[in-house]
Amino acid sequence: MSAIAREAGALLLPYFHQGLKIEYKGDADLVTAADRASETLIRERITKQFPSHDVLGEEQGLNDQGGEYRWYVDPLDGTTNFAHGYPVFCVSVALEYRGADQAKRIAGVVYDPTRDELFTAEQGRGAQLNGKPIRVSKARELKECLVATGFPSHKRHKNPNIHFYHQITLRTHGVRRAGSAALDLCNVASGRFDGFWEFNLNPWDTAAGVLIIEEAGGKVSRFDGSPFELDSRETLASNGLVHDALLHEFEEIFAGRGLSPLPDPKEYNGKN
Repeated sequence: MSAIAREAGALLLPYFHQGLKIEYKGDADLVTAADRASETLIRERITKQFPSHDVLGEEQGLNDQGGEYRWYVDPLDGTTNFAHGYPVFCVSVALEYRGADQAKRIAGVVYDPTRDELFTAEQGRGAQLNGKPIRVSKARELKECLVATGFPSHKRHKNPNIHFYHQITLRTHGVRRAGSAALDLCNVASGRFDGFWEFNLNPWDTAAGVLIIEEAGGKVSRFDGSPFELDSRETLASNGLVHDALLHEFEEIFAGRGLSPLPDPKEYNGKN
């Protein structure tokens, strides 16, 4: 998996440096030649080595072989960044074993080609960054935490996350919005971030990163604290130590309690 992710990442870099044609799937949902080329390469490598395995990818959908193993492929997470020349993007690949009783993600890799950082995890064997063990942070107070979130590339007017961004910003040391959910999850796993949340992520966005966090000692759930599933559409990740505090903030925000109002720009402008 690591070799496949590295190869796909190496394929992306020439596209990134030379610029490329951008297409739109929706109002502002980008897709590039690089996405397609990366996913084609990954699928070819998987099919050659594991012809009976299913593959679910962002660009080409599900290739269902009816097997016990399923791969989740995001060939270019952070497409908008990539298309604008902002060097925060990655390749994300995860493998799931679908047994008779339940499905378990058993391995995941996320590769950041601009930094040459490879995050890996195997179920029960911990998580690594470039082969060295990583662990989540030890922050215990929300006010000391640096956390991350993300916003959809389209239909932002239907997404409530700006309210959560505002409230969580006031209650933490800061909120970052880098534009790659897979890398945000890995940054929680490695202790760079203390938490992360986002609405409406897809299975290929989270499959690898969530396993990497869990193997690094962190916790992932839905916004109400119930168990995370790949189709949950709600992702709340943390070092585990501040998870309850984040859940409390989400409960308060959803209920509309204790909300700090946004400052009035007219009033601000009149005083400055």
